[in-house]
Amino acid sequence: VQLVESGGGLVQPGGSLRLSCAASGFIFSTSTMSWARQAPGKELEWVSDIYSSHSTYYANSVKGRFTISRDDAKNTMYLQMNSLKPEDTAVYYCAIRGSSHRGQGTQVTVSS
Repeated sequence: VQLVESGGGLVQPGGSLRLSCAASGFIFSTSTMSWARQAPGKELEWVSDIYSSHSTYYANSVKGRFTISRDDAKNTMYLQMNSLKPEDTAVYYCAIRGSSHRGQGTQVTVSS
């Protein structure tokens, strides 16, 4: 199993970023996938899930600002993040829901 996140960076408050998670080594299309994040000094926080049916779920803290999606043909999951706030600063991880498999993370920093 390999999960590789990309797309993080430094963005000003109110800006946008799109994260990607390239998956391999398992049947992506039938797997429920998740995004989670960890801010400095804080515990890992669940952000969003997307099921094989493409049903989506979000934490209240990101609802209305973030959009999770997947392209099963490309074995890739995305997280479109809009209206970013300083409190969104964290390392963002993709993971297979219900497993210990997650990527190495990508840093998102929201600062002016």
